[in-house]
Amino acid sequence: MKEEHIRWYTPHLSRDFDMLTFGHAGWPVIAFPTSLGRYYQNKDFHLIDSVAHLVDAGRVKIYCPDGIDEQSWYNQSIHPADRVRTHMAYENVILHDVVPFAQRDTGRHKVCVTGASFGGYHAANFAFRHPDVVGYMISLSGSFDIRSFLDGYYDDNCYFNNPVDYLPALTDYGLLSQIQNLGIVLGTGDWDSCRPRNLELSAILNSKGIPHFLDDRKWSGHDWNYWRDMFPQYLDLLK
Repeated sequence: MKEEHIRWYTPHLSRDFDMLTFGHAGWPVIAFPTSLGRYYQNKDFHLIDSVAHLVDAGRVKIYCPDGIDEQSWYNQSIHPADRVRTHMAYENVILHDVVPFAQRDTGRHKVCVTGASFGGYHAANFAFRHPDVVGYMISLSGSFDIRSFLDGYYDDNCYFNNPVDYLPALTDYGLLSQIQNLGIVLGTGDWDSCRPRNLELSAILNSKGIPHFLDDRKWSGHDWNYWRDMFPQYLDLLK
């Protein structure tokens, strides 16, 4: 499996930024790390190995960008308004640096976004906010509500980065139509601590007429061994 480490200076964070890529062709899959994770986390925990057959076959090429949760959502040293603004700067790195790189690299117009646990939040929020560049969103035991990181603070930036709030109120038909065309997978299980969040998001998607696959598994929990089982099955759905 071809592996490459890429580093560049991004003006969106005013610093160097790291990313690992795996593969040579296929659907571009942007895989976010879990809470406080780094760009090498999905490799270190063998999530990439679980889909090596799809990577080697040229079905997918995986892009693992760095995470900055310790500077944004988990940063207790700054005001909650600054936490969400820092997250939005990170989103700009993904939107304006990573996505265009993956598009040029694979010749595909749209990307798949994915992640486990809090990485599932990053994937879902990015997909719902930018369905014009996303074709698939795959969440593994994701959590989709960021209010617990805000110490009671809430503003428009918080609202528009909290899918369980902005999706129910979505009235823009054009945006809704784009989201309805996404391929959405919500993977969870009866031992998953984030199962209630997945059931909640599934109900919201149903209320808005947004097709999706809720995979509520038996004997499946919130850890890497379960995600390594889920991930190859979900990536195999990409057409």
